[in-house]
Amino acid sequence: MASVPSLASTLHQRITDALSAALPEAGVVDPLLRRSDRADFQANGMLALAKKLKGNPRELATKVVEGLPAGDVIQDVEVSGPGFLNITVADGAITRTLAARAADDRLGVPFKEHPGTTVIDWAQPNVAKEMHVGHLRSAVIGDATVKILEFTGEKVISRHHIGDWGTQFGMLIQYLIEHPHELDHEDGASGEEAMSNLNRLYKAARALFDADAEFKERARRRVVDLQAGDEETLALWQRFVDESKIYFYSVFDKLDMEIRDENVVGESGYNDMLAETCRLLEESGVAVRSEGALCVFFEDVKGPDGNPVPLIVQKSDGGYGYAATDLSAIRDRVRNLKASTLLYVVDARQALHFKMVFETARRIGWLNEDVHAVQLAFGTVLGKDGKPFKTREGETVRLVDLLDEAVSRATDVVREKAEKVGLSEQEIVENGRQVGIGAVKYADLSTSAARDYKFDLDQMVSLNGDTSVYLQYAYARIRSILRRAGEAKPVAHPELPLAPAERALGLHLDQFGETLHEVAGSYEPHKLAGYLYQLASLYTTFYDQCQVLSDQNAPELVENRLFLCDLTARTLHQGMALLGIRTPERL
Repeated sequence: MASVPSLASTLHQRITDALSAALPEAGVVDPLLRRSDRADFQANGMLALAKKLKGNPRELATKVVEGLPAGDVIQDVEVSGPGFLNITVADGAITRTLAARAADDRLGVPFKEHPGTTVIDWAQPNVAKEMHVGHLRSAVIGDATVKILEFTGEKVISRHHIGDWGTQFGMLIQYLIEHPHELDHEDGASGEEAMSNLNRLYKAARALFDADAEFKERARRRVVDLQAGDEETLALWQRFVDESKIYFYSVFDKLDMEIRDENVVGESGYNDMLAETCRLLEESGVAVRSEGALCVFFEDVKGPDGNPVPLIVQKSDGGYGYAATDLSAIRDRVRNLKASTLLYVVDARQALHFKMVFETARRIGWLNEDVHAVQLAFGTVLGKDGKPFKTREGETVRLVDLLDEAVSRATDVVREKAEKVGLSEQEIVENGRQVGIGAVKYADLSTSAARDYKFDLDQMVSLNGDTSVYLQYAYARIRSILRRAGEAKPVAHPELPLAPAERALGLHLDQFGETLHEVAGSYEPHKLAGYLYQLASLYTTFYDQCQVLSDQNAPELVENRLFLCDLTARTLHQGMALLGIRTPERL
């Protein structure tokens, strides 16, 4: 089905046409249409245009009103103040537009006019290390961004740039050679078992490395073997990677995320490109040798002493830094994956590094007018005290522990309501999981990515306020009403007048498509979360003020209100799914 134009876009076009007819010499003019608390919409564009043409804005506004077609969409237009247009939409137009949305599986949301290919770098754990709270935001924000972009028609390729290379692997591999059964376990080991093995081995290897000079030397030689591609060394390195993946995937499964193996391309995936990347940078003059290291300098990047701080692509000892790997990844993603956008969901504290990497790639031409790179930078997860989230012992919080605690708290909340709703034990457990994981995700996604946010489980699983539980409960309440409706079905009746709460709900439902495209264009999932919270709030007001199932209501009124309920539920369900959050049918 073709996309459904929103009432706002229909009004925008009509006012633009009327403006052009009233002042043909002005060309195409933006009427500056906005939602308003004085009417449904307000158009302010006459002021700027009249000022530009040295005319009277009220007179211009009056001419525009005279040129607007009467009837089907606009119920009333008032010229106010110095030339504002206050526009009230006809009730029938609201219902007809919503009916067109309801007839479409995509709720009338259009695809992008010119979709491209976005390669998004998100969820980047480290091999042989536990995932902690610091890994949460990249995963949650990245997963939602993938879903939103794909829904708008963009081709999206995920890349999980895991930390799977470096000097610590010499230590780990050498220890495993000397203690060959440390990673042994029966087939089908859980993620927790895999991580337990890795943790034990890492601690033992580190203790030996720090205490035994001869082992330290053997470990350093093993790094050389790894970088040289020695078969035995690479095979043992692969064991670490595979063992870590068992663990990673178990954590992502808890987060209700699908991580595909072919999208896991870690630092090691670009090894064969590093030397050529450095050669191309040096030959082009973009990078220069400085004290033996290959560096890129920037006029606006200086240290505390006022001297330039370079991006070091290759160290003076011949080793490669993160910059070489990141620049090689850009080459691969542009050349082989045909990316038009490179999106990096990475901690805001790495902003300077990525600014320098992107500028280097622009200087050599790997990024240009056709290919651009964006860091979707995110802030820090804080504790209730506003400080970085730590355990009572001052250690980093394990991500698994955090998720398990969220599910446990949410299950308690669900259980309190279970008897009233008639949930089975299996439903309580499943709903607890969906509510708990949804609570963690929503707390993250309802905050602008660039800001820090406080991790407060008590607030997250509350039925009141801006929480996923509130939204999930609103959805479940609607599904309950639809089940109780019996033979009455959701049917739109454009001939019926709408109560104020119905109008407010309907106008907000009509903004879903525009909201999604704004969110996709600016990479701001929090705006979708904000839209959904407002939708649930408007539905609550509608539910309180407009009785749906009542013998006193005419059948057409019941059907129309069930129609509003049904479309609200579908919009909540679709919007939450794009945030990676489940919506239980009963809560």
